[in-house]
Amino acid sequence: MIDTKKITEAAERHLEGTDMFVVECTSTPGNEIELTIDSDTSVGIDACVALSRAVEADLDRDAEDFSLTVASAGIGSELRTLRQYRKLVGRPVEVLLTNGVKILAHLDEATDEGVTLSYEEKQAVEGRKRKQPVKVTRSYPFAQIKYTKEWLDFK
Repeated sequence: MIDTKKITEAAERHLEGTDMFVVECTSTPGNEIELTIDSDTSVGIDACVALSRAVEADLDRDAEDFSLTVASAGIGSELRTLRQYRKLVGRPVEVLLTNGVKILAHLDEATDEGVTLSYEEKQAVEGRKRKQPVKVTRSYPFAQIKYTKEWLDFK
């Protein structure tokens, strides 16, 4: 089985000096390798093809047969790295907490420890019969987050 660290290192070498970066690399026992990349701007298909060819050139197909797929982290895919979180600061996100609560919020900040989100929450307000929407800002450590995705509003 091909080592994913070797593939990640080769990809990072080839992406050096660009705004693209490796998100993750997975491999199956049958050597089907999937390398996911992202960018601070956008990732085109030409960049994926060029990276695929560069990484394949670094590997020895005669020593071990493999299948390599290079793809970009698409809109709506789960965020995996802090750099992806920082890219979305100021944008709407969908966050699922480990306790099962889903939050549609505005990503205010991303640090090494976690994220800060702003969103409306219905709370009891004194003098009102019904709960009223109140804007809250809360911080969540990454340990409490199951996944985060960019949220697109098609309204």
